[in-house]
Amino acid sequence: MYSILKFWKQIFIILVAVIVCSGCKNAFLPPISYNPWEVIKLPTEATLFDIEFTDSLEHGWIVGSDATLLETNDSGETWQPRTIDLEEKARLTSVSFNGKEGWIVGQPSILLHTNDEGESWNRIALSSKLPGAPNTITALGLNSAEMTTDVGAIYRTKDGGQNWHAQVEDAVGVVRNISRSSDGKYIAVSAKGNFYSTWEPGQKSWVPHNRQNSRRLENMGFTDDGRLWLLARGGQLRFSDGENLEEWGEAINPEYATSWGLLDLAYRTPDEIWVSGGSGNLLRSNDGGQTWEKDREVENVPENFYNIIFINSETGFILGQRGSMLKYNSSLVSETT
Repeated sequence: MYSILKFWKQIFIILVAVIVCSGCKNAFLPPISYNPWEVIKLPTEATLFDIEFTDSLEHGWIVGSDATLLETNDSGETWQPRTIDLEEKARLTSVSFNGKEGWIVGQPSILLHTNDEGESWNRIALSSKLPGAPNTITALGLNSAEMTTDVGAIYRTKDGGQNWHAQVEDAVGVVRNISRSSDGKYIAVSAKGNFYSTWEPGQKSWVPHNRQNSRRLENMGFTDDGRLWLLARGGQLRFSDGENLEEWGEAINPEYATSWGLLDLAYRTPDEIWVSGGSGNLLRSNDGGQTWEKDREVENVPENFYNIIFINSETGFILGQRGSMLKYNSSLVSETT
């Protein structure tokens, strides 16, 4: 008797789920008509964190876990490992170039600098009093860069990294991730995802903000038009109001039926948005986030896609775990249009 009741209970649950999902317009997204991404084979199984190119857009670098450093001279089609005398388990988390001058930061307390596009890298010692470990780096000009740490400290150098000057009086606390806008603003998500903080040049300290609902935050960043975007647990997406960044639009669930979390968002054009997630989840919107479709051809890459970076509208990369990388191939788009 118990087994019969259990059977019908399972049938009922399935029927309810089908009815609920059938009423959701985004239960299962339609596939995009073509796949503009190609899988690039890399000589590593490390988790990849960042990618950057010099002015030529042919010469570039990738950094990752286990002291991973990869170099390309053919616009990212092939990559070769490069070795620097670092701790074996060092995490290289960020790379940035301005012309031939480049910077790399990582943990524990790693700062590298080059003036010859990476032909040689020099390690620069950092103060033991630095709050937290280096997390991101942005090249700003000749001998100038801005660095953040994993507790939200912000520092700037104007002499090639010999001296660093604090931009905020106090760190914000351990952060899950931190993003910088093109005009120097920052947004940081707390380690547990229960609040976020913002900072603008000239402010003495971070400004904390409560999250919009009970869902913990996964990632946040800046849109191309200066607004904010956020990704929350359960595959939820929001955009802030254009006039008031404290006000947020309605929650968007691009695809209700999937349980994979959304991890990063990037704009290819002012209207075209790509969102990546776990287990090869890759979504696209052509209308600024109103409607969505799914790139189902990359689902055979069963890795988490952590970071989407568009160098320009024709060149983009998606970085993931275990050495997984996708490259945006604009020629595939032109062939189908």
